[in-house]
Amino acid sequence: MTDERRAGPADVPAPGRPGAAARLAATARRVPEPWGFVFAVFVGSKLVLSLVGVLVLAAWDGVPGAPPAAEALMRDQQDAVSSYRWVSLWFAWDSFLYDHLARLPLDRPWPDFGFPLLYPFLARPLAPLLGGHTAWALLLVSNVALVVQLYYAYRLGGRLLGDGRRAVRYLLLLPTAFLFQAALTESLFLCLALAAFWYAERRRWLVVGIVGYVLALSRSVGFLVVLPLALVLLREHGWRAGPRAWPRLLREGWPLLLVPAGWLTFMAFCRWQAGDWFAYQHAQETGWGIRLQNPLTVAGSALAGDNSADALRVWLVVAALVVAVVGLRRRADWPYLVYTLVVVLVPLSMGPPVYRSLLRYLLAAFPVALVLARWARRPGLDPWLTAGLALLQGALFAVWLTYWTHLII
Repeated sequence: MTDERRAGPADVPAPGRPGAAARLAATARRVPEPWGFVFAVFVGSKLVLSLVGVLVLAAWDGVPGAPPAAEALMRDQQDAVSSYRWVSLWFAWDSFLYDHLARLPLDRPWPDFGFPLLYPFLARPLAPLLGGHTAWALLLVSNVALVVQLYYAYRLGGRLLGDGRRAVRYLLLLPTAFLFQAALTESLFLCLALAAFWYAERRRWLVVGIVGYVLALSRSVGFLVVLPLALVLLREHGWRAGPRAWPRLLREGWPLLLVPAGWLTFMAFCRWQAGDWFAYQHAQETGWGIRLQNPLTVAGSALAGDNSADALRVWLVVAALVVAVVGLRRRADWPYLVYTLVVVLVPLSMGPPVYRSLLRYLLAAFPVALVLARWARRPGLDPWLTAGLALLQGALFAVWLTYWTHLII
């Protein structure tokens, strides 16, 4: 009897009492859609990329001449951020400039105008919570923005394609999508751009204006997003833009004026601190030799030149533009086609100094991912397209990890 009691109810779950796995599944089901999927994708991609990163860096450390001499300073800066390689690998070049901006005292005249200030200023209030580490705060901002970005990609993909999960997957399969997790502005910019289009599709124009205002503070090209957003408004009114339609368009779409106002705010900051509305432009001309040029001429010179790396970058840009033009040729998709042309051609218009960052800037063209997701619905194409994009991103990620970052940033 004693043995029977020991093997009885104490060792057998009571009828109807769920186990740990069942309780975990029940908890996951209570997470509002699509947050459960979004968090799962974020954590999964973080684990995979971090594991690959640590393994590649461990293998590369034994290679003679690693890191290259031109990248030795960046390696020292990475080590100063963190001794954990799975953390430090997400910092490169511009990351340290943003870290510098996040640490500049605000009670003195502002000396640097080459970068918009939204990203480093978002990190400032977080740094004290992380022991004063502004670099970690920048990384946190990027990753939180990535989570929210995936949410809006899911929503917008569901509305435009009927399949939000596929849209998220192809967004993360873009050739340099690993940069979304880096201490850079890519995830923040795209998070705001996707949110602006999502609310525009739902005709919530005041929210669009507010989001667009912040978007314009995140990157100089942001204020030009007002053009495709205005096309969404025009499309919702049957493409009628005659004088009779103006009162209704203005009554509904006036918040779009907030988008360029965001960049005007940064220009006003430049005027206040430096006495020059265009201090940012002069800083870029002096520091990086950036001057506005014909983007087609810039692309043509790269393709005809002797630098194979520049040609590779521009060919990838050409491929993205072809995908966008072919996949977004329907009239209903014209706002997204114009958006893609803006975020791709504007960097090219800055001239050869931006060749090194073309693959980074190309990430802003999220409609390319939507087109690929739409095409992937054809039988048999999805696995091949997924595998090809994953291999391409893996190769570029290895380039990033082995410090030949100037191919990408």
